Amino acid sequence: MRRRNLGVYVPLWLTYVFFYAPIVVMVVMSFNSSDSPFGFDGFSLKWYGALAENDNVLRGLVNTLIVAVGTTVIATVVGTMLAVGLARYTRSKILDALATLPAILPELMLAVGLLIFYSTVRFTLGLHSILLAHLTFGIPLVAVVVRVRLASMDMSLEEASRDLGAGPIPTFLRITLPGLMPGVAAGALLAFTFSLDEFVLAFFTAEPTEPTLPIVIYSMIRFGVTPDINALATILLVVSFTAVIAVQRMTRLTESFK
Repeated sequence: MRRRNLGVYVPLWLTYVFFYAPIVVMVVMSFNSSDSPFGFDGFSLKWYGALAENDNVLRGLVNTLIVAVGTTVIATVVGTMLAVGLARYTRSKILDALATLPAILPELMLAVGLLIFYSTVRFTLGLHSILLAHLTFGIPLVAVVVRVRLASMDMSLEEASRDLGAGPIPTFLRITLPGLMPGVAAGALLAFTFSLDEFVLAFFTAEPTEPTLPIVIYSMIRFGVTPDINALATILLVVSFTAVIAVQRMTRLTESFK
């Protein structure tokens, strides 16, 4: 039995090491006191302080937060409405497929298509063009998560509300939406995380003078990896990791209501 278990767990742990060893090395090297990215000379927080003095990083961070927050708000509202509409008011498989298709299309193809579309209609590039690009995957993402929550809800509560004289809007606000909140929150966090880290769509649809943080990181690593890049990547890792854990907790909360 032990040999059989070893045959299962050894490849599993080797896979985990392959996945996470580079991340651990990056995090450790972000606290390196040396200017060299390949040798650890001692513990230091100076590279995190250097990020606070880097105007390009700060400008990219502000642009990223503007896009990510805007994407999250709009995608959450529209995605929730889309999920409710598809689940409650239509049974079209074609509409279902069209609603989720942008989320599964290759990012490169979607980015090139958006750039061609913007050029054709003479749409100016900037943070607004990045935000619209991020909505193409943010809205379907929220809709998919909210539909999972909708599938586990008891429709008899909504039917009872309508039987008692409540209209569609009061029923949605007082019955449906409170029950959907774990799924809505999980979808919003996913949309925020994807928008925060997204590079391909932003790279093709951004104005050169208004780069997002992933574009700033790309422009920095073209000249070599430095400890301040490790520090910046570590911060993004912590934010993404926190969001993923929050989504998992929201998902468990959703399952507890089933």
